This record gives sequence, structure tokens and C-alpha cells, in this order.
Amino acid sequence: MKKVTSLTLCTMLFCFNSISQNKFIGNIERINPALDAIIMPGAKAEIIAEGFKWSEGPLWLEKINALIFSDVPENKIYKWTAAKGKELYLTPSGYTDTVKRGGEMGSNGLLLNNKGQLVLCQDGNRQMGMMNAPLDHPAPNFITIAARYKGKRFSSPNDAVYNKAGELFFTDPPYGLETKSDTDPKKEIPFNGVYKVKKNGEVILLVDSIPRPNGIAFLPGEKKLIIACSDAKKPNWYVYDVKDDALTNGKIFYSTIGSPKGERGAPDGMKVDSKGNIFASGPGGIWIFNSEAKLLGKLHLTEQASNCALSTDEKILYITNNMQVLKFKMRD
Repeated sequence: MKKVTSLTLCTMLFCFNSISQNKFIGNIERINPALDAIIMPGAKAEIIAEGFKWSEGPLWLEKINALIFSDVPENKIYKWTAAKGKELYLTPSGYTDTVKRGGEMGSNGLLLNNKGQLVLCQDGNRQMGMMNAPLDHPAPNFITIAARYKGKRFSSPNDAVYNKAGELFFTDPPYGLETKSDTDPKKEIPFNGVYKVKKNGEVILLVDSIPRPNGIAFLPGEKKLIIACSDAKKPNWYVYDVKDDALTNGKIFYSTIGSPKGERGAPDGMKVDSKGNIFASGPGGIWIFNSEAKLLGKLHLTEQASNCALSTDEKILYITNNMQVLKFKMRD
């Protein structure tokens, strides 16, 4: 088990340029020299959109040259482009019933399937859904991919990833339920699971022992799967071997136990680049690892990071950061 220890390596500061005013709000901590190959010296970030209740699930859409992301409590997806800035992309995004309800009912994680169609973790509808409309003409018309396990409704699918075979893996914590807790009267499955949806639609339970499964991502080669746990008592990233329809040899990839008190956030959404570098939302911002669980650096943020997305060329990291969305240019 790896723990965060005190760091004596030098820290390089960088500035964030706000869309409303230039404002210093963070710094990058270079823990290992290998970070220099990922993030260039003097790299800066900017707030490209703000004014959200809780931004989540960023996804870069190369086809339309745009970033989309969820505002979960508002039940909306927004789009950002360099030309027009922030625009409403889709509403409703995660809850389509007419019965009023509270809580975080919108979409959460967003991803594309192997056909390039938008797939959504729909908190309010308690399902994995697919938008039945083109990316450049979005519409709140959804097809259910998976909504139940052994006849019982999911709590609120949170984050997801496809493998190259077209099979869907997703996490199901209780955060989208109105009380966000395991004691919510509408919670039907007694545990918080990690699931796989086979190409024939069959739903398989992979893990039921992670108290708050959250972000999920494959390492290159798809032989290992990383799952974030946002539980305050077990704030860890776990790694599993992937074998057919099972996850085996589960162990802690990295733990945030021992990190400085007062840092906001927990292991949450993450992305992995083509070289196996992991950009993971965690306490205080974005934690950057290599595939061997070596911590290379941290991108400290003043707001709570929920998730991130890479541009197609992997030179830009987009971050959903509470009420803001950031663009961090890592390399020229």
C-alpha cells in the first residue's frame, strides 16, 4: 500500500487566466522529473467556462471540435468551443420523468461508444443510456443500455469506459439518489457495484466490495482496470487484472491517506493517455501517475476537481472543477 508522504522536491508555480480576470488560483508540484515530458515548464491554464452548480464528465468531441460536460444538479449538458465559448448542448440530460425530484439528477460521466455515439451515465434515470441523435444535432432521446441488475434498479451510474470489444464497464455509487446515501429509501441494490455490460446486453457484477466506486479507466492494453473509491475512509485508487468476465487480484494502486488535511475532493474521475500516464481527480486537484503507480506530480486547484478529459492529441487537459471548467495546455 502506497501512502502520500511529505514532499521535498521543488514546486513550480503557474497562473490560471480567468475568463473574467487574471487570477492566481493554483500551482503544479513537480514530484518526479518524468513529469517534464508530460507538462512543459511554464504551462498555464485558463478558466474557459463557469457559473455551474457542479460540473462533471468532460468529453472532447473531435468530430465537432468541442468539449461537452455535465452540470449534474441542473440536468444539463453544456458545450464549449473556442469560437463561441459556453453553450447549452442538451437538456434534460439525465432525468426525463415528469415527477419532480431533488438531488443530482442529471447526466454524470459522458463517453462515446465504438460507433461514435454519445453514452451517458444518467443519475436521475438510474441507467446507462445512449443518445439517439447525432453529436452535431443533439436531442433528449435516449435508448437504455442497462438499467437493472437481477431485476433491481441501479442507484446512479457515475462513470464508465468501453473496451475495444465494445463492452461497457461502469460504476454505480449512490450519489445520484436524493439523499446520496446507502440508506436512501429508493436504493434497491444493497451494495455499490462495478458492472460490465456485454455486447448481448447481459449485465455482470464485477466488484461489490468498493464502498464508493467512482472513476474508472483501463491502462493501455486493457489488461488492467483502475477504479477510484471516493469513500472518506478508503480514499484509494484500486487496480484489477481483467480476465474475461471477471476482475481479479484487486489491490490498492495508490492511497490518498496521509495527504494534507483541508484539501478538497477525493479519488474521482480520471483519464489515461496512450503512454499509460494517469490524470486522476483527487484531494486538492489532479494527481498524475505513471502506469507503475509512481506519483509524478500534482496540479493543485482551489476548487474541487471532479473529472478530466484529454484532447485527441493529448496536449490539452480539460478539467471540470466545481463551478468552473478549465483548459490546461500541457505541451505545444
